[in-house]
Amino acid sequence: MKNISSILWGLVLVALGVILGGNALGLFNIDVFFDGWWTLFIIIPCAISLITEKERTGSLIGIIVGVVLLLACQNVISFDLIWKLILPLIIVLIGLIMIFKNIFSHKFNEQVKKLNDKFNKDDEIGAVFGAQDINMAGKEFKGQSLNAVFGGIKLDLRKAKIKEDVLINASAIFGGIDILVPEDAVVETKSNSIFGGVSNKKKEAGKGHTIYVNGMSVFGGIEIK
Repeated sequence: MKNISSILWGLVLVALGVILGGNALGLFNIDVFFDGWWTLFIIIPCAISLITEKERTGSLIGIIVGVVLLLACQNVISFDLIWKLILPLIIVLIGLIMIFKNIFSHKFNEQVKKLNDKFNKDDEIGAVFGAQDINMAGKEFKGQSLNAVFGGIKLDLRKAKIKEDVLINASAIFGGIDILVPEDAVVETKSNSIFGGVSNKKKEAGKGHTIYVNGMSVFGGIEIK
């Protein structure tokens, strides 16, 4: 997926370069600074993420927001109407996301519930306006809750002792979480995200125990690699 993402971004840059070059040579006249051009900084990254990432909810919402703002800048719809409907639409979208994700993730939810029962308060790590770097090398890992709020957390499990399936509850709100997993691990993910997401960059599944990542991000990101 990383290669596809690079190719898509490359195509975007080539197209932009051709347009700017053609305008400079007088071959054509394409106005790249049309009303609402700045919405492309929302639409294009979200469109690429929709193609390249497994977690597409945040990307889809971002595209919808970007297109609506572009239409408003083009006077197709009014900003007043947007402000009147934005809160109801967000509530409806969140509700639909929660409904459909719970329906199609029944097996995952059962395993999460089972593993959650093993948690205790000592298994929670938080980073609020700060950073946490946790290395579990040589230590037994039984699961963790990670909460990053305007901060960052790095959890390194590459040399950890994982003797059974484990759960990581990860929450990133205006923050970021990096989880480094062993090569032989199997990773299963689920997320509820608004303008963010869970990105599983582990190349292939191993034959070891399963690491379940139950993620939630709001203007944040959770990356597994």
